[in-house]
This record gives sequence, C-alpha cells and structure tokens, in this order.
Amino acid sequence: MELSEFHIPEGHHFFAMVSKYDDYLADIEKRQGYKAGDTLKLILPFLKAFGATDEGMKQFSREHILLVPGAKEALHEILAIMETFIISTSYEPYIDALCDVIGFPKARTYSTQISLDRYGMRDEERERLIDLGKEISVMEMIEWPEDAKGLTDLSQKDRNVIQRLDAIFWKEIQTMSIGRILSEVNPVGGREKANAVLLSLERTGNSLEDVIYVGDSITDVVAFELVRKGGGMTISFNGNRYALRSAEIACLSPHASTLTPLADAFRKGGKEELMEIVDGWREDSGYPKVCRITDENRSLLIQESEAFRKQVRGVAAGSLG
Repeated sequence: MELSEFHIPEGHHFFAMVSKYDDYLADIEKRQGYKAGDTLKLILPFLKAFGATDEGMKQFSREHILLVPGAKEALHEILAIMETFIISTSYEPYIDALCDVIGFPKARTYSTQISLDRYGMRDEERERLIDLGKEISVMEMIEWPEDAKGLTDLSQKDRNVIQRLDAIFWKEIQTMSIGRILSEVNPVGGREKANAVLLSLERTGNSLEDVIYVGDSITDVVAFELVRKGGGMTISFNGNRYALRSAEIACLSPHASTLTPLADAFRKGGKEELMEIVDGWREDSGYPKVCRITDENRSLLIQESEAFRKQVRGVAAGSLG
C-alpha cells in the first residue's frame, strides 16, 4: 500500500523507513515478541490518522493491484495441477481484491486481517500522529554492517534513529487509545506464514515433503525453514538477501510463467525431477535464471537477485525487506 495516497508526506520513504526498522528488530536485534512483517501493524495508527477507513482500503486495493507479468496465468496453471494457496502478509482487503482480479479462490488465501473502523481516535491523537508521521518521513534511512548483531554494531546516527523509533512506537503510541491496535493486529509474517503452511496441509491431507514454497522476503524465512526441514522445496523468486539465505533454489525472472514448469516437475517427480530441471538450466541464456543456492554462490546471487528485484519491481518496492 502506498501511504502517499493517504497524504503522508514522502509516503514511500515513510513506509521504507518503518520496513527497515522492522528488518532491524526481526533480523538484527531479534527482539522478543517481534516478528518480520509487523511493519503492517506499526503503520496502522498512521493510516487511521491520515484518513484511511475500511471502505477506503478496499477501494484503494482494487485500484492498485500490482502483479508480476504472467502471475494470473501461472497461478491458474499451477492450481490446475496441485493444491495451491496464497499466503501473504498483505492486508485482507488487498488479497480479496487480488482474488477478484485474477479469479483465485479466496478460501485458499491467508492474509492479515484488519478493520480500522473498529478503532477510535481522539483529535489530539490524530494531530500528534500526523506530526510523528511527518517526522518519520524525513528520517535518514537506517543502515548497518553485514555482520551486525545488535544496537552497539550500528553507527551513533543509526542508534539514535532506532531509539527514536522505539520511543515513538513502544512508548508514545502505546499510551494512545489507538495503541491497542499494535497488540490486537497480528500480521501474517514469520511464524504465522509457517503456521498457514501447516493449516493448508491439514486441509489437503498432504505433508511437508509435498510442499513447494515460493517466497521473496524476510517474512518467508520461517516458512522456508519449516518446508526445507520437512523435505519440501523452497524457491526464492526475485528474492532479497533474507530469502536467498533460506531458500534452496533461486529464480530470477521478469515473468511468473517460469514457475509453472518447476511446479509441474515437482508434482511429477518430487525434488529429484525438479532439481534435474534446475541443474539443466542454461546459465548463459540470461533471464529467466534458475539455479541451486549454495554456500559458494549465495553472496553473488544476493547481489544479482536484489539488483534484478529492483529492476522488476522498481527501486522503492524492490528495496523493501
């Protein structure tokens, strides 16, 4: 969701800033009780303050469906040959609109449930959140070294930003009436995506070794680990560094149709037949590119996939965790 539509100044930067804070809490500090994808609850008080409503979110979602070319066709082709689910951190109104557009069954989706209309907001809270939103929108982006393990590994500037965001989200907003939204909304990310995989298996009667899981971000890491350990297959599709650290196969493609033959091979012959296709992929043919992820090629694949991700999705969206 592009927050600029709700009149937050520099809305793209606001969301990127909160998303990077999310990456820090989930992957660097590993703060207890926090999981990747909780960005989508952190921004809710600001959406409310800047005028978002349930109906507005539905309308916005219908007007801003973004798809990788060929996604509709690929989903239907894969749905025709195997049990298929969409497990997304996105808000439910967006996933509902997506299903309407591509004709995918809503009953086969898992997403973040939210009703902004359930929450009240006092005028003074609204005014304060508008000011805080403007403050976050001009913060300098947080960065950290590759081997960072916590706050002390960051520069003083970045430590100050993290501490300021901590104060905004976990002290000031928590004291507001809208603050309860931070404890009541549970985004589908991290462990929830893994739980959704297990719920889908309960519905189909399949096991983890029957699963081919496709993801692209930090919110997919726990599900990747669950499926991989259970004997299934994991694919990073135009993924970022978090996805490539956890998946077994890297797929870099401008078109979702690349996934169809991979899914078909897995359906017919499991991991063995899928890996035959992967290992036989021509490395000199440009994109789409499909290959195993190994300790030897992971660093280069991260650089290549993150660059390709920005090319396909745009720099702003492609840079998100």
